[in-house]
Amino acid sequence: MKTYIKIISCFCMALLLCISCSKSFLDEDSRSNYTPEALTNALGFEASLVGLYNHLSNWYSKSDRQGWVSVWQSGTDIVWPTQPEGIEVPYYEYDLLTADDAAAYFTWRWAYQMINNANIIIANIENPELEITGMTEEDKDKVNAEARFFRALAYNILATCYGGVPLTTEPLSEPKTDYVRASLGEVNTLIEEDLLYAVNNLPEVGEAPAEARANKYVAAQLLAVAYLRMDQPAKAEEQCDFIIDSEKYSLITSRYGVNASGAGDPFSDMFIYGNQRRSQGNTEAIWVLEAENPSDVPGGMTGNPQQRRVWGGAYHNRKGMLPADSLGGRGLSRMRLNNWVLYDLYEDGDMRNSQHNIRREFWYNDPQDENYGQKVAYQGPDTLFIINPYTMKWRHFDPRDTFGFGMWKDFILMRLGETYLLRAEAQLMQGKTAEAALSVNAIRKRANTSEVSAGDIDMDFILDERVRELIGEENRRMTLMRTGTLVERAALNTGAPTGMQIRGLTPTHLLLPIPLREIQLNKDATLEQNPGY
Repeated sequence: MKTYIKIISCFCMALLLCISCSKSFLDEDSRSNYTPEALTNALGFEASLVGLYNHLSNWYSKSDRQGWVSVWQSGTDIVWPTQPEGIEVPYYEYDLLTADDAAAYFTWRWAYQMINNANIIIANIENPELEITGMTEEDKDKVNAEARFFRALAYNILATCYGGVPLTTEPLSEPKTDYVRASLGEVNTLIEEDLLYAVNNLPEVGEAPAEARANKYVAAQLLAVAYLRMDQPAKAEEQCDFIIDSEKYSLITSRYGVNASGAGDPFSDMFIYGNQRRSQGNTEAIWVLEAENPSDVPGGMTGNPQQRRVWGGAYHNRKGMLPADSLGGRGLSRMRLNNWVLYDLYEDGDMRNSQHNIRREFWYNDPQDENYGQKVAYQGPDTLFIINPYTMKWRHFDPRDTFGFGMWKDFILMRLGETYLLRAEAQLMQGKTAEAALSVNAIRKRANTSEVSAGDIDMDFILDERVRELIGEENRRMTLMRTGTLVERAALNTGAPTGMQIRGLTPTHLLLPIPLREIQLNKDATLEQNPGY
């Protein structure tokens, strides 16, 4: 036995000696997440582009902190934080917002991850020394345009939230600790260049590789938003006209889709599961982030979206009430629409305020309960988060999962209703109030509410109309930061109970703090903090 072991040992030593005389398999090829792979064929680029959509979905499906959705709504002009999870607290108790804030850090990190992923694609597709197989020049331009669109999207979020930020247009190949902030003008220039390229080179509607992929009108809508933030309203109006005049999209004015014969109206039809995509009849949808239940489609969503739980009422906490599709599924009402929205915002008859769009009345629906079929009366604290009015835009119910931790429903990221409002804003900024009134009336006519005239149009009216049309869809905080109106608009948010009131809000909060961790890690240069933090 000992002899056998000695023979094996000698053989292994000889083998190691032989290997050491030539290039060894033990030679280390040091790689890290800073080492970008070379993309050399259509399949590789396609996979990388799909990865950008995957990363985008992380923004909307973040579920480790349920209050993430509330960060972008609480502390503005539209909601009270009735059952905060925690991450949103500094966004209405503003004196608690510091450079160590979790939401500001996630936003910064998410955006720069998107930028670096896009930069890898752009650097490869533009590399003249790289031999790329199976792609024409037109194919390359489309890939480049899609990646540039996402880079611009991330930089526009950064510019809105932080102002001037470090510019990176090349993939990271090693750790970098000497970032400095570019001017806001420099960031805006890159956003404009990227989006103009995207508008010119992205495909037409219906010609993208998949329905959910960006087309030229998606890029035009983002460019219009960016131009408004840059105070270039004429250019913003031009992009809105490009979308509207294309006649590729039309406002939903008639019932359609899976519930066309049931209770509802044309506006509510857009937000029913199975109706949200263009292929499902939604002619108003410009860009939709598709989501599928992971139980049915593995990998159908990156996380467990919390929109329904955050926006929807917790009516199931009332004895005799069960989670139901007709009530929007099971919610927690971490936010409640405030009294200004519920009682002062809408005219009588405005479709967007119908029972199908903002649920205001309830009937006991548990057949085992003695009150079954009777109307639920409002009483006491129920009006805050149990039997409270809430938007039905995030209505979703899966009978296999009545607890409903996740919400497997598409996200309408851009639609034509907002395009008209963006155009109205651009027209107002140029003093074209009559034209702005026409743009606003396009959606008010659909909503069966009164038309307005030039004398009615000012920025407050347009911001009011955005609430009527886009509540639950738009990132309200970013809209008010973009327009510089956060402080004055928050004054509409009155009457909140103790602990839900806005406090400490100042012009400082028109920008978020640069994350402290990023400043501390940036040891070889000064990454300046925003004033007031």
